[in-house]
Amino acid sequence: MPDPNPLPDVDSLSFEEAMAELESIVRRLEGGQARLEEAMDSYARGTALRAHCERKLSEAEARVQALVPGASGPALRDVE
Repeated sequence: MPDPNPLPDVDSLSFEEAMAELESIVRRLEGGQARLEEAMDSYARGTALRAHCERKLSEAEARVQALVPGASGPALRDVE
């Protein structure tokens, strides 16, 4: 039977959405109320969310580092 409330793909989440879900998972896991299988699934999802947040932060840092002074002040240049 398919899950009636499937979770969105991690890569489709914003940084803020991913962090909120990760915080929720941590609270559930710390509460110790989940069954083993559920806890393992939550841990795997949390690991994916953490990696996603780290990528988003790295991208943001690269964009900030790309700020270069221009003739009319700082400007954002493309980073790839």
